[in-house]
Amino acid sequence: MNRNDRAIVGVAMLAHALVHTYELSIPILVTIWLTEFSTTTAELGLVVTVGMGLFGLGALPAGVLADHVGSKPLIAACVAGMGASFLLLSVAPSVLVIALALVCWGVAASVYHPAGLSLISTGVTERGRGLAFHGIAGNVGIAAGPLATSLLLLAFDWRTVAVVLGVPALVAAGLVLLVSVDESAHEAGGKASGPPSSWSAFLDTSKTLFAGAFVLVFGIVMMSGLYYRGVLTFLPELLSDLDFVQSFAADSGIDSPARYVYSGLLAVGVFGQYAGGRLTDRMPPERGIAIAFGVLAVLAVAFMPLAGIGAVPLLAVSAVLGFFLFVVQPMYQALVAEYSPPETRGISYGFTYLGVFGVGALGAAVAGGLLTYATPFALFLALAAFAAIASVLGFRLVTN
Repeated sequence: MNRNDRAIVGVAMLAHALVHTYELSIPILVTIWLTEFSTTTAELGLVVTVGMGLFGLGALPAGVLADHVGSKPLIAACVAGMGASFLLLSVAPSVLVIALALVCWGVAASVYHPAGLSLISTGVTERGRGLAFHGIAGNVGIAAGPLATSLLLLAFDWRTVAVVLGVPALVAAGLVLLVSVDESAHEAGGKASGPPSSWSAFLDTSKTLFAGAFVLVFGIVMMSGLYYRGVLTFLPELLSDLDFVQSFAADSGIDSPARYVYSGLLAVGVFGQYAGGRLTDRMPPERGIAIAFGVLAVLAVAFMPLAGIGAVPLLAVSAVLGFFLFVVQPMYQALVAEYSPPETRGISYGFTYLGVFGVGALGAAVAGGLLTYATPFALFLALAAFAAIASVLGFRLVTN
């Protein structure tokens, strides 16, 4: 990588790690809010859905802005907004204010993926390698968020933890602004026609995108988002309910050991992200997507039966789930680059994360509803269906 590549990837890695640090600290805090506030799993699932929904819904306008004003200032605003949102969360007196703080976080965080991925796809010469490192940073945040939150909760109350988590983002925003990058070094001629400059032009661009194979990519990312949010939102709570986990907690004196299993599952995703990014340079991402989601469908059916056997099967199936849950991410990011023109890359990633985190946020509501009114088995069957649909769409792209 050249100097500009390193600068771009560095900015993207910092912001991506912070986005997912905050995102995956929320399920840990959910376990506390369920006991501290008068609420149900279904109600809190809806609250998380609203915040995470805006995380996705804001991605589309953010993608349009990225094509017009550039990615770096948007990334700085995103990071600062997330830090401020967690400071608001720290003083929340009720579930309603928690919902407001998560809304603010969702709006701020929604900016990152279309801006950051547009920056990498148009500015980095070694795109696959850049996506791999970008994914690794995201998974560092994904693992560090719940782990840091769990460790901090051993010493502090959750409000203090929210402050400790929020402050670093304000510092990071200043660092992002100080870095100089060339945003179009890789596809300098690709943006000559420019992004759409009016509502009608935006609609025309969108119609062009969805008239082709991008519609299949969009279907894949929606299913990926539903699976991702559905499996992760209440997983710490599900693991805590396992009989042998409760017995271990009582015998060992370790508070909430399921949180550490959850953090380990997410940490394994670092290897999945790297493997997925490197595989996009070595095999068609369409085939990789189809195979990986097929594995995720099988894992959804097998996860709870295997996890309930004992500690070793729980750790093993959690590691495999963590790997494949994240191996698909750089693959579908590469698919977007393959099936969209460079001049509308920001909009394309905007639609992508509208699907992943906007539509995907419904996975939290689905999970909360099924866990409240049905069973964990019903939830994992729904997750298997999401993965199976994504796998079929991947195979359809292979034969397209």
